[in-house]
Amino acid sequence: MATKHEQILQHIEDLEVGTKISVRQIAKDLEVSEGTAYRAIKEAEAQGLVSTIERVGTVRIEKKKKQNIEKLTFAEVVNIVDGHVLGGREGLHKTLNKFVIGAMKLEAMMRYVDAGSLLIVGNRYQAHKLSLQHGAAVLITGGFDTSEEVKKLADELKLPIISSSYDTFTVATLINRAIDDRLIKKEIMMVEDILIPLEDAYYLQANHTVGDWRRMVETIGHGRFPVVDENMKVLGVVTTKDIVGHDYNVPVEKVMTKNPITVMARVSVASAAHMMVWEGIEMLPVVDNHRRLLGIITRQDVLKALQYIQKQPQMGETFANQIMNRFHEEKGEGGIYFRGEVTPQMTNHLGNISSGVLTTLVSESGSRALRQYKKGDMVPENITVYFLKPVQIESTIEIRPRVLEVGRKFGKVEVEVYHQGMLVSKAMMTVQVIER
Repeated sequence: MATKHEQILQHIEDLEVGTKISVRQIAKDLEVSEGTAYRAIKEAEAQGLVSTIERVGTVRIEKKKKQNIEKLTFAEVVNIVDGHVLGGREGLHKTLNKFVIGAMKLEAMMRYVDAGSLLIVGNRYQAHKLSLQHGAAVLITGGFDTSEEVKKLADELKLPIISSSYDTFTVATLINRAIDDRLIKKEIMMVEDILIPLEDAYYLQANHTVGDWRRMVETIGHGRFPVVDENMKVLGVVTTKDIVGHDYNVPVEKVMTKNPITVMARVSVASAAHMMVWEGIEMLPVVDNHRRLLGIITRQDVLKALQYIQKQPQMGETFANQIMNRFHEEKGEGGIYFRGEVTPQMTNHLGNISSGVLTTLVSESGSRALRQYKKGDMVPENITVYFLKPVQIESTIEIRPRVLEVGRKFGKVEVEVYHQGMLVSKAMMTVQVIER
């Protein structure tokens, strides 16, 4: 039977998109405590089912598909620009396709405004009205208001009109930054994106026998299955090596591996791959907070997913990308090395290169050197860095990685950093290699 928490989540999921939700109302409707209702609403927010907007409240929104993660809802825009909603609240769950800055004559501006757009403009009432009529929402900068006629039209068309005290440049920068963050997140594929769901997964009950296992193997073609109790909680995992030498009528709970390693749905695929390679696991049960089975992931699917991510065009830049973009890869007698300048953003309050940036440079250059020998993802396991001399702002440095050892699943690299021919830092790094 479903818990109260699960019942509330199901109730929220069944609500129509755009419905307002309150802790008090949920508690009253489902006869639960306000604390239980609050926790379930927070979980629904984490799952992307609802969004909390200042001065509006919590609203049921459309759960975005993975491929649309880089697109923002108007509700999210309100929070990003610290805005408040003047009208069209019922359209806050909608997704914006693009934003247009209204810094031109009205006729010219409207050529760029179409359904699903967001017009960013000042206190130009006619532009607000025309934008709504074109099917686009409006974001008014400078903290200005709009006319009652425009507010009424926004409510009728269910298109939000948002006011923000920020100027146009700041608003555009904030939205761009949010979209960039989404593009980075898009590349971080989660276990929930690739799991084989419960209805398509094969598993055994604790009272099933070795004979049941054998029949399932003949049907499926592999021998690794989770074992669950009557409440679908994972008790163990049974594989071919557990079965060897046992009679057909022996229950699988007698031969299974108890308390197996499991993974949660909101864990990254890269993290799951690390675990599976390190532990030599071919299949992982995916569970919820109560260890109930949600599905399974296989090593093959995980590695395929990592391969797919690698082929995607990257548009969102992480800090590691931004740091390494300042350094050029060159080839010398000892192999590859990296040369670049210490920019102001890379320094600490004393004007020297920060320890975090230097560690990133060591990690990235060491991993790139290893990729000449092994294809795959490099996951650092240990980095020891010695800071021998401070390196000042605008200094040109050379990073020289030297591969010491490469195994099937690991690598060891020594990295030296030079400034004007003088050794300023030295590091030793060991990594685990996840082959694609």
